[in-house]
Amino acid sequence: MPFTPFHFGPALFFGLLLFRYIHFPTFLIANVIVDIEPFLILFFNSGHSLHGFFHSFAGGSIAAVILALLMVKMDKYLQNLLVTLKLSQDFSSKSIWMASFSGIFLHILFDSPLYRDIKPFYPSDFNPFFNTGFFTGFDIYFLCILLFVAGVVIYGYKYKDKLHAEKKSF
Repeated sequence: MPFTPFHFGPALFFGLLLFRYIHFPTFLIANVIVDIEPFLILFFNSGHSLHGFFHSFAGGSIAAVILALLMVKMDKYLQNLLVTLKLSQDFSSKSIWMASFSGIFLHILFDSPLYRDIKPFYPSDFNPFFNTGFFTGFDIYFLCILLFVAGVVIYGYKYKDKLHAEKKSF
């Protein structure tokens, strides 16, 4: 997506919905990290396709491995922030790996219907998800916005419950 923040909608919604099973910070980062590729292509004006290797399942898998390895090392530094946001969670390496792969693959799946240059099954040019329909972009962007709003609502309930539980413990 040209506007990477749209990916925070699905990331927030599914990350909170699957909070017990996946590492939330890893999932959020995984949903947007793939867009470093088009940013660098634009920044360096390289003339390459904006959605290259890392917007494929093969390239995304490499990015997922690197992200998971980094997040296993960084999790202890993120815990203070998560406690402040009332989103602390016990994690396992498995939950980080699942979050990394599922977040990056979700990004690829949301982008694949929109852009002709995405090759999700690289090296094959085949993109079974690409849709030339007039409203395809609007549909996906609207879905991302709806998922963001739903994610904020879920977060509000989670946050409210945590605050209520803290007040009871005093």
